[in-house]
Order: sequence, then C-alpha cells, then structure tokens
Amino acid sequence: MPYRWKKNVDVDETIVVIRNVLDKQPELPNWLVNTVYGAIRDSDPALAKYFYDEVKRYVPTAMKYFEEGSTRAPI
Repeated sequence: MPYRWKKNVDVDETIVVIRNVLDKQPELPNWLVNTVYGAIRDSDPALAKYFYDEVKRYVPTAMKYFEEGSTRAPI
C-alpha cells in the first residue's frame, strides 16, 4: 500500500528523505520514486502541490524524477 500524506509534516519528512538519499548516492532508488508517486496520487491535491513547491525549494535536482514526462515515472 502506498504511503499517503495527511499533513504538511508528512511531506516535509519525504523531502528530508529525498535530500538524505541524494547526499549519499547520485540517483533516487526506484522504490522511493514509486512510493512518492503513490503519495502524490493518493494524497490531497493541496499536499501534492506543497510537495512540488518544497522539492523546487529544497531539492531542485530531484524535480527530474517527478516532472511530467519523467522516464522514472511508474507505469
């Protein structure tokens, strides 16, 4: 079952995980990208927007995983 954000702090924790992973390795693993896509899909649209805003602000290099048309998007 995918992870679902219920409040902003859930999104904040996701951003921290993404930053920590990218600090240690050059790419996000598939399981993490798939989990985040599940949260984007299953959470309130306002939280999805907050996620995108926070990624752009704190981890802009990660946007390539979550932009429309990304090759890493789950099928």
